[in-house]
Amino acid sequence: MTAAEKKQLAITACKVRMGVVTATHGAKAGHPGGSLSAADMFTYLYFKEMNVDPADQKGADRDRLVLSKGHTAPGLYATLALRGFFPVEDLPTLRHIDSYLQGHPNMNTVPGVDMSTGSLGQGISVAAGMAKGAKLQNKDFRVYTILGDGEIQEGQVWEALMFGAHYKLDNLCVIVDNNGLQIDGNVAEVMSPYPIVDKLEAFGYEVSAIDGHNFDEIEAALAKARATKGKPSAIVMKTTKGKGVSYMENKAGWHGKAPNDEEYKIAMDELQAQLAELEAN
Repeated sequence: MTAAEKKQLAITACKVRMGVVTATHGAKAGHPGGSLSAADMFTYLYFKEMNVDPADQKGADRDRLVLSKGHTAPGLYATLALRGFFPVEDLPTLRHIDSYLQGHPNMNTVPGVDMSTGSLGQGISVAAGMAKGAKLQNKDFRVYTILGDGEIQEGQVWEALMFGAHYKLDNLCVIVDNNGLQIDGNVAEVMSPYPIVDKLEAFGYEVSAIDGHNFDEIEAALAKARATKGKPSAIVMKTTKGKGVSYMENKAGWHGKAPNDEEYKIAMDELQAQLAELEAN
């Protein structure tokens, strides 16, 4: 990756975070914390990694993303909007009664969404099924799924992981957003999922552990996943919940709460400053 490419990714990720703040403020509800922590991965997937085309949204050979932690829809929506799937100007309509941008992804109303998700644990099962379907049809598209670290407390997740390994789904890439916090607090205290990497390896996955805010590490992990044959891949990315907004960072309270007008201004001022610095350097 060139320095220019990395700079553009950082700029785009900052704009994704601005979209998250704008959408949740407009909704007066939503889930900013986990959307912000996954913003860099969303950005890399849609702007560099995945074979997707806003002009051919249902192309049979496109790569798929299943957002298993569906409550972080604001992050996915902001990314899709910036990628050209629908107008950025629609983001503030999030969760409004007459809006197509509801609180969890809806594949029937939101352009670019590959699966309706929200009930935690189910998305990865769908992703595994998509990957198996690709194998049965001799298609070479890839399927990515993003899970929360609190979400992997769900038993269904591990059934799906077992399925992926059993059928040697090397077209499946499971990404765990390990920001360490869920709605009830620290994941290690609520119901510890650790050691995540060891468990995924024991289930038969090729695992990379990375800094989820480092584009070089994201690139290397996804390249390793593409190169892995005969088994599925997993990426455990260490992230900061609420990344980019000082008062949200590492605060479980921002899992599912929207910024008020004053908080919105503070957040946008911070992100605008980060954007200006990125564009200047």
